[in-house]
Amino acid sequence: MADSTARRVVIADDPAELARLVAERFLVRIRARTKDGRLAHVALTGGSMGAAVLREVAERPDAGEIDWSLVHFWWGDERYVPADDPERNAGQARAALLDRIEVPAANIHEIAASDSGLGLDEAAEAYAAELGRFGTEEQRWPSFAVCFLGVGPDGHIASLFPDREEINETDRAALAVRDSPKPPPERVTLTRPVINASKRIWLVATGAEKASALGLALAGANYANVPAAGAKGRKRTVFFIDEAAASEVSPDLIDPSY
Repeated sequence: MADSTARRVVIADDPAELARLVAERFLVRIRARTKDGRLAHVALTGGSMGAAVLREVAERPDAGEIDWSLVHFWWGDERYVPADDPERNAGQARAALLDRIEVPAANIHEIAASDSGLGLDEAAEAYAAELGRFGTEEQRWPSFAVCFLGVGPDGHIASLFPDREEINETDRAALAVRDSPKPPPERVTLTRPVINASKRIWLVATGAEKASALGLALAGANYANVPAAGAKGRKRTVFFIDEAAASEVSPDLIDPSY
């Protein structure tokens, strides 16, 4: 494709192959970013595929070639539940990857848990402040080398759900979410400007129940109705999906070479 910012679609046969493919490309990208000493900020996602990709990263021999002290890990969203709750995205990421590599504790930027002593709004404000530590005068948050996003059957990304006020927020970096359409009801999420400041956004989705949302997102639906349609990285936006999720994807968007 001539336009480097155009959305690309990469299709794998099944979720296991997709996890391997994404893990391989992730390590290539992080190695390229850090080889000359530059920091790489990465935003992680939760869910079964998010964890599967991270397990594949941990198990690849070339993961040992990365200087993980140069990599900072963040999350696109988090469930506001106790720190030891198995639903925590951070806990899943630690078990899958972060506890298995030599990454400094200071490089892991978790969103406060419900038993941290911070209320929900305070947790969002604290996360925004932490993002701000790595921002610039022009931008109050880091630019992620890779921002992973899952896609819900309703087209949501992070905890930005369709037809809700959070998707339209442009002034703040992180928001408290209440009465989430998907349990648990309380969450903290990045906002769309932070997500779209990423150099690369990688949306990873599997299953036939995601096909309609992916088709709408790639066809240019309104992002307020289909939040995944509003995700656009500054350099690349790639939808990594399996065959089951690809039934409504236009063939001309598929990039077998990426």
